[in-house]
Amino acid sequence: MSQHHVVLLLGSNLGDKKKNIELSIQKLNQEVGKVTALSEFLITEPVEFASCNIFCNIALVICTHFSPIQLLKQIKRIEVEMGRTQDSSTLGGYTDRVIDIDIVKFDNLKFVSEKLEIPHQKHLFEREFSKIILKDFI
Repeated sequence: MSQHHVVLLLGSNLGDKKKNIELSIQKLNQEVGKVTALSEFLITEPVEFASCNIFCNIALVICTHFSPIQLLKQIKRIEVEMGRTQDSSTLGGYTDRVIDIDIVKFDNLKFVSEKLEIPHQKHLFEREFSKIILKDFI
């Protein structure tokens, strides 16, 4: 099985944000693939929705054998296990969340489906906090 190098961006703005991210990293490392690089934590204001809860964010690189769709399923499963009850795609907008895990890049793949776009255009080109946290991985 071939290994894929994937850049993920994680964020949390509910509960113990840093602990939520650390637990999600642990789950990713145990259940999805080896985490090979981590950015520093970055504290940011919510983007594209109003909330008084600030975010803690981190970027990481993971090596996995999962395909993009398989990886998305694993990520969504981890989000639900950690208490995320609603996904922004089903809500039609963003809300506070225990954990959010986004696939930013997957090797050099360009992939578009109803549920997934790789590379993640908003994180790479529109969101300033993403550009800051991803600078060492892109």
